[in-house]
Amino acid sequence: MTIAPARHNGELGQAAWSDAQLLYALEEVVEKELNRHLKIAKDWMPHEYVPWSDGRNFPGPLDGEAWDPAQSKVSDIGRIALVVNLLTEDNLPSYHHEIATLFGRDGAWGTWVHRWTAEEGRHGIVMRDYLLTSRAVDPDQLEQFRMAHMSEGFESDNAHSMLHSVAYVAFQELATRISHRNTGHHSGDPVCDRMLARIATDENLHMVFYRNLLGAAFEMAPDQTMCAVRDVVTGFRMPGHGMPGFERSAARMAIGGIYNMRIHHDDVLQPVLRYLKVLEIGGLGPAGLAAQEELGLFMDGLDSQARKFDERQAAILARREANRRA
Repeated sequence: MTIAPARHNGELGQAAWSDAQLLYALEEVVEKELNRHLKIAKDWMPHEYVPWSDGRNFPGPLDGEAWDPAQSKVSDIGRIALVVNLLTEDNLPSYHHEIATLFGRDGAWGTWVHRWTAEEGRHGIVMRDYLLTSRAVDPDQLEQFRMAHMSEGFESDNAHSMLHSVAYVAFQELATRISHRNTGHHSGDPVCDRMLARIATDENLHMVFYRNLLGAAFEMAPDQTMCAVRDVVTGFRMPGHGMPGFERSAARMAIGGIYNMRIHHDDVLQPVLRYLKVLEIGGLGPAGLAAQEELGLFMDGLDSQARKFDERQAAILARREANRRA
């Protein structure tokens, strides 16, 4: 079977690929990356990371002990970030629907979709078991937030094309890895830190899969891929943006060093763009060149904004330390 000639798109300056053509053309790359992933990824047991001996009943039919913040071993910022991270994982059914609809359920694409979903499912399982067993968070509030967040579902900001979705998850998986890892570091609980480090390892492998796929897309359709990356980077939002109280939680996580503008620029966007040499790609048409230039200007502007955030963060933390010592 041969791929039908891509239709010419004057705006892009190149022959434009349809989603169906790209899915077919990238199937071999997906199979290669899937095999690499399966060879490297290590199965692990969620229950082995949960401190079950710390568990006890909550109020209700089993007439247990009510939750109190003093029972939590994690820091305040750790508790906030853990709830945000878990609620993000909880929306897995919506994420699965999104990528299964876009990538399909057959062949290497389908195998990857189901494998990715199974691995992500472990993350939600172990995080919830840890949070409830260790009494790290208010269980009633956690369930209320879960119901509200999942009732809203999830709809991607990047439903423009298959390339938009691939570009988004390449950055989002790395952002999730960084958020989990920093949450563990700031949690104050070695058990939590170890659990989130295990999750972060998975997220990094997922990022590598999508990053390499994005690199192959640049070789096949450089203008279209550059435009998709430009759109994703300049409009990026984490998938949990619709959860209850997200803006306030995100602000506190930013000041607390979990995830902020500086981290987003230095540890998420820059590594992917640099690895793929996105700002150095040549041979682009008019639209691709314009997108590349816009992307470079955006990154410069984001770096300037991050410097201003760094200054504000330092001032806030200094005031807090002064108040603590007073």
